[in-house]
Amino acid sequence: MRRLHPHRALLIAFAAVAVVHLCALAAGVPAVAQATKPVLMPLLAARVVALGGPRLLVAALLFGCGGDTLLQIGGDTVFLLGMGSFAVGHVCYLALFARYGAAGGARAYGLAGAYGVAWLGVVLVLWPDLETGLRVPVACYSLLLTAMACGATRAGPQAGAGGALFLLSDTLIAGGIADWPQAPAPQFWIMLTYLAAQYLLAQGLSRPEAPAPAGETEGAGPRGAARPLLRTVRISPGPRPGRRRCRSRRSC
Repeated sequence: MRRLHPHRALLIAFAAVAVVHLCALAAGVPAVAQATKPVLMPLLAARVVALGGPRLLVAALLFGCGGDTLLQIGGDTVFLLGMGSFAVGHVCYLALFARYGAAGGARAYGLAGAYGVAWLGVVLVLWPDLETGLRVPVACYSLLLTAMACGATRAGPQAGAGGALFLLSDTLIAGGIADWPQAPAPQFWIMLTYLAAQYLLAQGLSRPEAPAPAGETEGAGPRGAARPLLRTVRISPGPRPGRRRCRSRRSC
């Protein structure tokens, strides 16, 4: 019988807890939903550790767990603390995306413009319906979230899709805070998009961290990702006729 690798076992555990959590939300069983929610991101973070992934990714997922736990308590103050925990997680993601180099070109600028317009549109629509004390924090947080979602596109299609789904999930939360009309079982859709987002981000960024060997220059791309390394090789033409061959730096 083949032995199950730890990262596969952790992925199965994450999927199983996610299914239980989503079913509890759909069936209206809050006790099960509240018990399973704080377990989800630690399982995903443990899988990243088992894969040898970046520590910043582990930190981002654990700050997400902090946000998940705090948002279950309720109240404006705790809500702001939970939003702050998610914000720190987004900063960790942005630091990871910076390793992929600066995005350029018409496509990158167009994508950044589209995300910027989406952020401004959502804030303008939400603003009148938000409580006065939540307006500025929500606008600042949503700007950071939008920057994370846009930056995720540097890391490939999986991470890019994860960033977009994270933005969608938090927009659904903001709509609930502003008392917008909600779909049936709104928490189910919020958590479905959120869990898919975090999984895709973790999957797209879970590359082993390995420092570059001394004397080698890393090419563009994330630290630890498989990529060509540029070396400067000096080819010696060999000793010239009539000259003594050097066997060491000191003998020359």
